[in-house]
Amino acid sequence: MRLANIIAYILVIVGAVNWGLFGLFDFNLVSMVFNGARATGSIITYSIIALSALWLIISPFMTGGAIRFTDREA
Repeated sequence: MRLANIIAYILVIVGAVNWGLFGLFDFNLVSMVFNGARATGSIITYSIIALSALWLIISPFMTGGAIRFTDREA
């Protein structure tokens, strides 16, 4: 679960940076990389980022209220 949390945080940060760029500069990094907001690569990227955010919402309930970055119990 530790690796899943780290990957999820990285993907959510990428999504947040993309939203920040879009809000401040009207520049969508994901659609630029995949040549369009509705391109297959963009849709997959947006979906994976959304699933990562859902994982970060759900995972604390599975670990007793904590998001763990280590394998040892607190």
